[in-house]
Amino acid sequence: MEFTLKRTVQIIAFLLIAAALTQAIYTGIYIAREEGLVEFSPPRGMLWGTEGLLFTLLAAFAGSALVEAKRFTLGFSAIAMSAVLNVVQVGVGLTMFVPFREVATAVEATAPAAGAIVAFSFMVYNAAKILLGLAAVVFGMACLQAGGKVIGPLTAAVGVIAMVANTLSMAAGRGVTGDIPLAGGTGVLATLLLAVCLLGLFMED
Repeated sequence: MEFTLKRTVQIIAFLLIAAALTQAIYTGIYIAREEGLVEFSPPRGMLWGTEGLLFTLLAAFAGSALVEAKRFTLGFSAIAMSAVLNVVQVGVGLTMFVPFREVATAVEATAPAAGAIVAFSFMVYNAAKILLGLAAVVFGMACLQAGGKVIGPLTAAVGVIAMVANTLSMAAGRGVTGDIPLAGGTGVLATLLLAVCLLGLFMED
């Protein structure tokens, strides 16, 4: 199979959609459990493991597009780097959250270390969302120039909001923006809109 730029970008778009859906599913179940609507916990291992695979592939394909593309290099670079950061974030969550929580439960003095691991994970998460917001701005403006008078400005605007919200969350703490509703939510929405813009821009290329 020949991976032309068009095919590579289409794969990137579908990987972005799949990653956004897994994050939305996890967040939805988590919120529903916190509100007492459901009793079961999100299948963290399955969903985060799937995300790890998606982001690993996304890093490879976005890196390939970055090399091939004559335009939009900033956008493809942002996608590739966000994928790498997301692999780190998912890896921290899967390998460190449970052991550090168990240690903190057994030895109270280690609780700050467990909290630091969670804070680091969210900082990486926010940084990745800032990069996806930047990519949404780049490709949203490109969509506008290509004639997408609705999807282009919408994608760029959501990208800017995601960048600001996640920057505030990263710099001032997760509580400052409401965490999941604003920082994470706008990041996921920017990811979905980014995928739509990519499909539209490279449909005919």
